[in-house]
Amino acid sequence: MPRLAALAPVLAVPFLAACDPPAPATPALPFFGDGYRAEGDPCRRVGEDAFTNQFLDDAADLVGCPADMENLGVFVTETGAILVSQVGNTNLYSVPLR
Repeated sequence: MPRLAALAPVLAVPFLAACDPPAPATPALPFFGDGYRAEGDPCRRVGEDAFTNQFLDDAADLVGCPADMENLGVFVTETGAILVSQVGNTNLYSVPLR
C-alpha cells in the first residue's frame, strides 16, 4: 500500500493537465462618480492608475462603459468617444472635451 501512495502524484498529472489554466487577472479599474453624462448612467469616469495612465489625456475624459450596453452606439456617436481598450466586460473610451 505505501507504494501506491507514492504513485498518487504521478497518477494525478494526466488529470491536472486536462484542466483549463486560470484566466489572467483583469485589472480593477479606478471608477469614480455616479454615471457619465448623467447620474445613474452605466458609463463612469475612470481615474489614473498604472494601467489607465497610458490612456489619459488633458483634452479628453477616460470613460468605462459595459461592453454589452444597449445604447453603446448612441453613446459613441453623441460623444465622439474613441475606443482605447477593453478590460473584461468594460470598454474604455477616450471622450474628447469640446
